[in-house]
Amino acid sequence: MRRLLPFILALGLAAGCATAPFAPTEAARLAALLPADALLLGEQHDALEHQQLERRTVEWLAARGELAALVIEMAEQGHGTAGLPRDAGEDAVRAALAWPDQNWPWPSYGPVVMAAVRAGVPVLGANLPRARLREAMADTTLDARLPPAAFAEQAQRIRTGHCGALPEAQIVPMTRVQIARDRAMADTVAGARQPGRTVLLVAGNGHVHRTLGVPVHLPPDLKVKVVSAQAQQAQAATQSGAYGDAAGADLLWPTPPLPPRDYCAAFQRPTAPVPAR
Repeated sequence: MRRLLPFILALGLAAGCATAPFAPTEAARLAALLPADALLLGEQHDALEHQQLERRTVEWLAARGELAALVIEMAEQGHGTAGLPRDAGEDAVRAALAWPDQNWPWPSYGPVVMAAVRAGVPVLGANLPRARLREAMADTTLDARLPPAAFAEQAQRIRTGHCGALPEAQIVPMTRVQIARDRAMADTVAGARQPGRTVLLVAGNGHVHRTLGVPVHLPPDLKVKVVSAQAQQAQAATQSGAYGDAAGADLLWPTPPLPPRDYCAAFQRPTAPVPAR
């Protein structure tokens, strides 16, 4: 199924290439969050409806003249489209972002990126470069970047997110990577700030969580709003408490349920650990 995903996504986007604009009620939900210096839009990576939501959000903010930049988890920090014209081809955009097709299928995310390019808005990679992963794993100063309870919650999410397959000795180093990624995204968002406009960050829901992710590392004077897109079955199972998903966003955006999928199947055979997104 995973090998077919890019093909399925490509068919879906080809069939519905002209993404419908927001309905008035949807636009009103987003407008109620503005003005904001940064809007953090969290997704489930395998939910096509979430990438469609991201594209509509880009187009909506751009049409209002309020989009300062599109910042994305899907490309590494240091890569961006600022030097490209509005009519740049997709190959040039992918090259400028050093797009990692093996992790992020372009048929899914390309329309989001190209909507910003066509609007004359820079797209900025924000993820921690792979060359810095080992450095982050060993960086003990990252342990103090979250309050102790939040650090423990982040570590537990790393543990459960890898289906209990990671050796316990790797949990703290992988938690540091998650924090380092959040800090890299926060630095990119803060650096793209423009008075009177909104920086849009597109990243996984875990990264945009208000008390665990990117918002923790942003300057205190930067006005931030968080939207969490969640498939309906995931939304129904949101946690309660200080670090629950419902507490991590200003707005939950429900989308249709996803087909059942065993996310832990890949961890049933020994593989090299992959840092959490």
